[in-house]
Amino acid sequence: MRANLILELTKRDFTERYAGSFLGAFWNFVMPAVMIFIYTVIFSRVMKARMPGVNSTYSFGIYLIAGMLPWMAFSNTILRSASVFLDKKSLIGKMPVSLAALPLYIALSECLTFAIGFAIYLAFLFGVGVGVSRFALLMPFILAAQQIFAYALGLLLATFSVFFRDLREIVNIVVQLWFWFTPIVYMTSIFSEKLLGLLAWNPAWLFIQSYQKIFFHGIAPDFDRLAVLVLLGHILLALALAILRKLEKDVRDFL
Repeated sequence: MRANLILELTKRDFTERYAGSFLGAFWNFVMPAVMIFIYTVIFSRVMKARMPGVNSTYSFGIYLIAGMLPWMAFSNTILRSASVFLDKKSLIGKMPVSLAALPLYIALSECLTFAIGFAIYLAFLFGVGVGVSRFALLMPFILAAQQIFAYALGLLLATFSVFFRDLREIVNIVVQLWFWFTPIVYMTSIFSEKLLGLLAWNPAWLFIQSYQKIFFHGIAPDFDRLAVLVLLGHILLALALAILRKLEKDVRDFL
């Protein structure tokens, strides 16, 4: 029952995101394609953006998209999950749905959107003759690690958002700041040793760096950093589930 509900919610979220528009679900393909076109053709060909020490015309676009696509899946999961109990309160009131299951469909839906975007990105890499290394096979595991962390954080925020309605807006601001404190549009070479030490405390950098190493540098990711991300994700998940169990009755009453 729970699995069927999650799959149905995931399907509806993915197919109905652009409901009522002429192209419908096809927009799920159009939007990442347009983003990739802007970052590669406009930035690289028109604005002549380049990465230091790299001669490739598309170097900046390749680097930027390697970080942007996973960041979008990660941040969208957190932002949308933070208000999922409030957004789905009518469903919660009508059905004996598991609260912990609700943010899960968002994480899965964002994985589908990510997969489409990355398929287009890979097609572009092969199209311009760059290709990918064998380490690209690790991408599903990195995606799973980042989405477990995003789901856990989203679940925790969703629980507290029921009691503190302003939390949703605060999360929006924090996630925007988080983006700029994560090396996605710039490289870590501009940082001092002290700032690099602080960067190690940024959970998003643990997986963003992995994508950049695989698809921009063509080398293996840092497995120690990924292990830390997996550990943090599971600790946060255990904490989020424990808090939800303790507050679940109050959550349902407040809704």
